[in-house]
Amino acid sequence: MRQQPPVRPLSLDSLDVSSKPHVQFLVTEHWSLLATRSMTWSEIFSRTGTYLTVLSAAVIALSLVANATGFGPDFRTFALLILPVVLLIGVGTFFRLIEADVEDAWMVLGMNRLRHAYIELAPELETYFVSSHHDDKPGLMRTYAFRDRVGVTHWMSGSPLVVGVVDAVVTGVLAGVICQAVGAAPAVRTLVGVLTAVMTAVVLGMIGYRKVHQVSRDYHPQFPG
Repeated sequence: MRQQPPVRPLSLDSLDVSSKPHVQFLVTEHWSLLATRSMTWSEIFSRTGTYLTVLSAAVIALSLVANATGFGPDFRTFALLILPVVLLIGVGTFFRLIEADVEDAWMVLGMNRLRHAYIELAPELETYFVSSHHDDKPGLMRTYAFRDRVGVTHWMSGSPLVVGVVDAVVTGVLAGVICQAVGAAPAVRTLVGVLTAVMTAVVLGMIGYRKVHQVSRDYHPQFPG
């Protein structure tokens, strides 16, 4: 009886890339992340647009009531009813935008890991990738903004910052209306409104920073550069 030759384990490197089922799994996951990221960005634009629409409607309503009542007690009553609702929607939108940005970063890191797998399967393709294949912070920045770091203009143009500033202004206006309702002097109303707006902006900024910093601190990359 002739002895059979030993069976060598199948190596992925010995196969043509197009015949590897692993590539299909990776591509499916990649498209899933792309679709989810697209939905996340659509939600960001939708939530921001909805909040600004509500705010615009509230401003128009306040203007009409002010013209009809001459900024009297009826106007203050109406403002004290509608501004808290607008502020509630705005704060909820701000927190959701922070969460959406964190989710978007996770999906970018996931796609970087998939690119790392592509390069493991076909190392000769590395020079064709514009996005990074490392899942550390520099890799995230490289894929997200095609540079090692983002500047101040990038953060200033972000949806969370815009919504946070609008929330701070709405809070300041609400504080001024409350001061007017209790009979405070104009100078006091102005000072309280400005201080309230500044404090609100600082608090929202700290909350957003702590959320992002916590996620970044607990994350450990698997394929650092």
